[in-house]
Amino acid sequence: MNTHATIEAPTRELSYAEAIREAMDIALGSDEAVVLMGEDIGVYGGAFQVTGDLVHKYGEDRVIDTPISELGGAGVAVGAALTGLKPIFEFQFSDFAALAMEQIVNQAAKVRYMLGGAVSVPVVMRFPAGSGTGAAAQHSQSIEAWLGHVPGLKVVQPSTPEDVKGMLLAALEDPDPVMIFEHKILYKMKGHVPEGYYTTPIGKAAIRREGKDLSIVATSLMVHKALAAAETLAGEGIDAEVIDLRTVRPMDRETVLNSVRKTGRLVCVYEGVKTLGIGAEISAMVAESDAFDFLDAPIIRLGGAECPIPYNPELEKAAVPQIPDILEAARAIAKGHV
Repeated sequence: MNTHATIEAPTRELSYAEAIREAMDIALGSDEAVVLMGEDIGVYGGAFQVTGDLVHKYGEDRVIDTPISELGGAGVAVGAALTGLKPIFEFQFSDFAALAMEQIVNQAAKVRYMLGGAVSVPVVMRFPAGSGTGAAAQHSQSIEAWLGHVPGLKVVQPSTPEDVKGMLLAALEDPDPVMIFEHKILYKMKGHVPEGYYTTPIGKAAIRREGKDLSIVATSLMVHKALAAAETLAGEGIDAEVIDLRTVRPMDRETVLNSVRKTGRLVCVYEGVKTLGIGAEISAMVAESDAFDFLDAPIIRLGGAECPIPYNPELEKAAVPQIPDILEAARAIAKGHV
């Protein structure tokens, strides 16, 4: 059951949303302790149609529509985990986690510690996140750094269909609460996904493109923008290494630091607000290690603007890093202009 997928495993193309649904289907079918919870996840199929028709296959006792109360629903999910179930709780939008922070931060994250390890809280929470859909300020945030600040939680940001399936299944094996942030723009993105059961390790970054001139550490949708920028840079003679962080907490120090030691330059790209964001933690991690001595230029952080996400599509794009921003930063750092 714990064997990771290999490249020899049969694969086919699935969308990111289909990969999540397949993972939940496998989990429901193989473990009676697994239940799905969330607003409108039953007959409606979820706000982004990710749950689909699973309610017809497993019934309303396993695919449970919760009332329109994030605090109440999250509390039920945490309580269910304490009784031995393995709930997967879906928020309609990651922004709505603000309504359930009591249960996430003060209960799920702390109960195991407060009871001396006598209990665990194997709850998985799914958060559709990020901008790009014109959903404006209260439905477009990237709040993974909020939850990444909390000891007791694990926070992941899968960027591919293969990883989101494997990380969801890995999360269900974990005794601690796992928060999965799924960028809404990725739901329709297709990619090769191995068949059957496999897990993708939590806490391990992936090198999506090897390079020698600079390291770009990116998260979620920004991984794909970084890869697109890296292709353009390659045509200019700049060889960029792209690291998909995948896990915000616990963060993969080894992969990031080894890359910086190799390239001597670092650009961090993430959609959350720049201040006190993931890039700040990565920068501090480098500064507090011997990798700092390998830097040939200052670290550049590309994060979200200091404002709520606008509704206007052009302003929305301007509020988060785009490919031209990555290109500008990479060119500057590679040519010593910073």
